Amino acid sequence: MTEPSYLRVARTAYDAVAADYADRLRRRLDEEPFERAMLAAYAEIVRASGVPGPVADIGCGPGRITAHLHALGLDVFGVDLSPGMIAVARREHPDLRFEEGAMAALDIADEALGGVVAWYSIIHTPPERQPAALAEFHRVLAPGGHLLLAFQVGDEPFHAAEVFGHQVALDFHRLSPDHAATMLAEAGLPVVARLKTERREFERTPQAYLVARKPAPPR
Repeated sequence: MTEPSYLRVARTAYDAVAADYADRLRRRLDEEPFERAMLAAYAEIVRASGVPGPVADIGCGPGRITAHLHALGLDVFGVDLSPGMIAVARREHPDLRFEEGAMAALDIADEALGGVVAWYSIIHTPPERQPAALAEFHRVLAPGGHLLLAFQVGDEPFHAAEVFGHQVALDFHRLSPDHAATMLAEAGLPVVARLKTERREFERTPQAYLVARKPAPPR
């Protein structure tokens, strides 16, 4: 099967910026109380659910969120499309597991995961392909497992020709929280919590964080 062009474009872009991306965002969470709060709440929800299986950080980049979730007590591993990002993640976090993979075709067994995190990673998936990615998250989540989805809020895509001084061609597909919640519900992952922050002076858009749950069968 021919690989979709958007995957090749995203892989090439993130391979090019991997080292600089890791350096620039290394201390980002220290400056983001809402992000830390959302990740802490998610970790507590996953631990309290008692659902077996690890958490997969899909689109993990250099592994900074993977490592943070690990520090919060989760059994977590990272998956990313970019070999360059995976190499950085393995170098910076040698005690954690990182694998190459695409979010719409994960090499993970059905219902094997207690949780899935997609932290600003679905934003590079074209809108018409986003439902397939969410369906894949549903497939790999065990019943009762939770998904954390983070994304930029908006209706119009943004095209970046340069990132951290590197010439790239990268599209960012923004979402509205309501539309994302509708897509999640249609994928069998109803939203149980959401947080939306307003745009700050150093951001182009507001940000949103949704927690969804794969329903467990009645006892």
